Amino acid sequence: MREGQNLYAASPNTATPSSGEAGTEGRGTIEAGFLEMSNVDLSLEFTNMIITERGYQANARVITTSDEMLRELIDLKR
Repeated sequence: MREGQNLYAASPNTATPSSGEAGTEGRGTIEAGFLEMSNVDLSLEFTNMIITERGYQANARVITTSDEMLRELIDLKR
């Protein structure tokens, strides 16, 4: 169960822990330079991605609107 930022606690659905050497008896291996998924708050990252995407869309609309206004201005000059 999630307790906060990066903290988790056992819940009734938690499996029995199994200790032993990495890479043996079906256990995973240890890789240097990688982060565990538990170190990443996916909801926060998705929220940040959506905010960034919305900002990009807004900026793209500003550029499109500016381009249309400049075209209209050039057409009026003719």
